[in-house]
Amino acid sequence: MRNKLIKVGLVFGGISGEHNISIKSAATIIKALRDNSNKNKFEVISIYIDNKGLWWSGDISEEVLKKGSSSLNKKIISSLNSRGLTHLPAETEAIDVWFPVLHGPNGEDGTIQGLFKLTGKPFVGSGILGSALGMDKLAMKAAFAKENLPQVKYCKAYAKDLLDKERKSYLIQQIESELGYPCFVKPANLGSSVGITKAHTRIELTAGLILASQLDQRLIIEKSINARELECAVLGKKSISASCVGEINPNADWYDYDSKYSENSAEIIIPAPIKDHVSKKVQDLSLLACKAISAEGIARVDFFYQEDNDSILINEINTLPGFTSNSMYPLLWAASGINLSQLVARLVETAKE
Repeated sequence: MRNKLIKVGLVFGGISGEHNISIKSAATIIKALRDNSNKNKFEVISIYIDNKGLWWSGDISEEVLKKGSSSLNKKIISSLNSRGLTHLPAETEAIDVWFPVLHGPNGEDGTIQGLFKLTGKPFVGSGILGSALGMDKLAMKAAFAKENLPQVKYCKAYAKDLLDKERKSYLIQQIESELGYPCFVKPANLGSSVGITKAHTRIELTAGLILASQLDQRLIIEKSINARELECAVLGKKSISASCVGEINPNADWYDYDSKYSENSAEIIIPAPIKDHVSKKVQDLSLLACKAISAEGIARVDFFYQEDNDSILINEINTLPGFTSNSMYPLLWAASGINLSQLVARLVETAKE
């Protein structure tokens, strides 16, 4: 008797600055879920969330995946009279496991995880708490500090601080005094290096703060350090394991958006050419970082390694890492003996634990 196929609801797109990256990641994952090694295990129902928050399944969703962009048929767009989610597509009733492939706000911050939880069906990745803490860099760093995990020195700020001349002046002076130049200015709730600037002067710092404040109400400013960038992937719930460690060498001053998603703009070295004790420490810290914020299922933890004093600092954790051709998460697991098809199957199975 033929085993019943697990119906996987792959949700992608979303109202986020990382909308197009989500589409690229989803195309990679759905291809792996439908390949020969998985076709007798899973039936994939693709669901696209457009920039207005409307959910599309069937031909429309598949067309977006095929084109690799968010452009929908103009006739369809002109027929829209509503905004946001009004009801789930009928196909979602049959879904056994949700597989969110959503990066950034509304997909990686606990929002959609709450919706999935209300459906009573399991989903890939962290729950509401782990997703929210992993998305908000200020909350994440506070959780790391509580567990005494090593990290880069930083300052926090709020968009409203920039509206008052006196508070703005005090903030800039504080950053200059505690961090100095250069420093990185980031929106607290975006990924893929969206909205991040590297400031070398007060003028650049001010411009960076204004840019970040247009994208988020919560801001984080980090000290720039001379260090190698290492990354480690985490997989599992009941039994959590860490991959081998990889290294990123961007062909730019820092690992910005273009470096992450342009061909040949960064050198990826897997495994990283580091000593065994450094690799082991990174793997151990990756598991501790996930525990600190209740992340589970899937995560990628990024680090800074300072060779001069042999110190390892946690940069951040990503609870829904990318799956594009340049993405470290699947590459790290491939180098650790789990290919892409096996990896996505493991993620679905992990969701049911």
